[in-house]
Amino acid sequence: MTARADPGRRPRGTVALVAALVVLLGGCGDVDSLPGMPGPERTDFVPSDTDSTRQVSGNLSPDGFDTVQRMAVRIRNVGCASLSTGSGFAIDATTLITNRHVVTDSDELQVSTYDGRDVDVTAASTADLADLAVVRTAEELTTYPELAETDPERGESVTVVGYPRGGRLTVTEGRVIGSTTDPLNENLGEVLVTDAPVEPGSSGSAVLDGEGRVVGVVYAKSAAGQSFIVPVTTLRTLLADDEAFVPAAGCA
Repeated sequence: MTARADPGRRPRGTVALVAALVVLLGGCGDVDSLPGMPGPERTDFVPSDTDSTRQVSGNLSPDGFDTVQRMAVRIRNVGCASLSTGSGFAIDATTLITNRHVVTDSDELQVSTYDGRDVDVTAASTADLADLAVVRTAEELTTYPELAETDPERGESVTVVGYPRGGRLTVTEGRVIGSTTDPLNENLGEVLVTDAPVEPGSSGSAVLDGEGRVVGVVYAKSAAGQSFIVPVTTLRTLLADDEAFVPAAGCA
């Protein structure tokens, strides 16, 4: 990935960031300590117990929330010696977006939907210049969102949809509080900073604007609770480059 062109760059937010305090959000642990795969389809929704999730659908309409829950998936990476969890979302019927660190060093990738349906994976590829990955599925997903044309502005409300800690589908809300040079040096350019709560397992979650369009992908958080987002313009640039993604590294 290359840095975004100067004409489109937003003023950098006054956010103090320390690279050593930034953590990736793929959840890891022993197999026995992780939550099980989703059960039967839920008829209710219980968000995580943070103040920002008191409104279930946030700035999304009921139809919009129905759409995002159907396009969000939970990903389990079964490696040689460990198991980790992450999140992802569909961009077409058989293509998912997630983070590179969610799918690397994998012996098997297990994908499931909010209603407990398992989806077979046919291939996974990762970007060299960003913490992004593309996962191909055998079965079709019925719903997928639109990618926004531009990145959100500072102060804009956003909604994060994913599976923190490998648990139930969760929606959190926040605002874009600035932008910064990627503290993990993964993107070779600017990333967005938001105050939307995320947790381990949120890696790969879609970040949506008020119209339900994808404006970024969660990949890390700071010790202060700020979440770091790969901007949608970066995602679009890489998806348009036939050589940007290579087969994901297998179980090492």
